[in-house]
Amino acid sequence: MDDTPKKPKGAGKSSFEFMDPDLLKAALPVGPGSVVLDLACGKGAYSLFLSGIVGNQGLVHAVDLWEEGIMLLEEEIETRNLTNIMTLVADAAKEIDIEDDSLDLCLMATVLHDFEEAGQTGAVLKTVKTLLRPGGCLAVVEFKKMEGPPGPPVQIRLSDQDTDRLVTPYGFKKGKTVDMGEYHYLTTFLSI
Repeated sequence: MDDTPKKPKGAGKSSFEFMDPDLLKAALPVGPGSVVLDLACGKGAYSLFLSGIVGNQGLVHAVDLWEEGIMLLEEEIETRNLTNIMTLVADAAKEIDIEDDSLDLCLMATVLHDFEEAGQTGAVLKTVKTLLRPGGCLAVVEFKKMEGPPGPPVQIRLSDQDTDRLVTPYGFKKGKTVDMGEYHYLTTFLSI
């Protein structure tokens, strides 16, 4: 049996190019010294962005099942001489080698719909809940439920209400939803 990880759906694509960095920074409850997880980070555009926010006293865990994406991120980390991003090839639906109760924030940028389509939402959210400290934040960026492009087909997109319905049963309380421009919204959830 071949255990080689396959390229995850959507690997190589990033929604970061559509983000207003100032709006995103304002919407995320992180700052210098924060410990964050960019879950299903791909090539790490969001990880690199978060690295600048958390600074040298903070830490960004960049985790993805897609080995090629992690390798590309590692090249970029080396090029920029960054020391606050740790990469890890791991399946988000299984145990991730990060200390429990250690994260201030987990960012899931335009990946929840993929986990939902794959039937992995519950497993992923249980893992995230374990890794977040009490009172930590899960931030979910998703495509608005409208026809694309960009983004996935409308039938697998998640409305703000869909995201709320999927996340809150796993020990999260909805915080706020912020309009992130033409294509996306961001919803925060507190770990309770």
